[in-house]
Amino acid sequence: RLERIDSVMAEQVHILVVEDEQHLALGIKYNLVAEGYRVSVVGDGPSALRLLEADPQSVDLIVLDLMLPGMSGYAVCEAIRSRDMDLPILILTARTLTEDRTRGFESGANQYLTKPFDLDEFLARIRNLLTYQGREKRRAVCGRIREFEFGNARVNFETFEVTVAGEPVRMTQLEMALVRYFVEHEGRVIPRRELLEKVWGLPGGINTRAPDQFIRRLRKIFESDPAAPRHFLTIRDAGYRFVAKAE
Repeated sequence: RLERIDSVMAEQVHILVVEDEQHLALGIKYNLVAEGYRVSVVGDGPSALRLLEADPQSVDLIVLDLMLPGMSGYAVCEAIRSRDMDLPILILTARTLTEDRTRGFESGANQYLTKPFDLDEFLARIRNLLTYQGREKRRAVCGRIREFEFGNARVNFETFEVTVAGEPVRMTQLEMALVRYFVEHEGRVIPRRELLEKVWGLPGGINTRAPDQFIRRLRKIFESDPAAPRHFLTIRDAGYRFVAKAE
């Protein structure tokens, strides 16, 4: 999964679709295969986890429904993240509430798309996840920023180990990606549109409060007083700014 994915290499990409509605799963598979991807389909979470456990490196991306029999998609996503922080996960669901979307991201999903969906947008998100995740992993391997310290926190972007005041903190992949982006652009005011495009892989003009919710989460983790943040700052009508050495 370290290669950049393009049309020449698409046949090397293995996508796992976890969807219990057979007609929909077959439709998704048909369209992905038409794009040149190799596709496997399972109808429940335990089957997906068994497949991943048998060969952890065989799957390059997961398309995951939330309303699955026996084991929810949230639980599946969390189980995957407990063993693999890099595998791209696209949640595809009929759940449209903001709290569902937030819970999906907190469970470790990279992107969240609601049914019914536009096929072109779905395929674009697949391509975005494959290329973006490959680029981010190459960046970590090349060692641009492997570990960073600020305040009383230490973040290791290679091992996903985070400590605050010496205590370990568990973070989702998306939270880590957001911290990495702030660290790499320390001191610069970053518009919400840019965060949506570069971290979430979403169109910048989309109407979502996801960045605001995640900033609040980062403040709870890293700020001694989340109500008066010193590192993750809101710049009114402009965006956000990360300051490592707070005054």
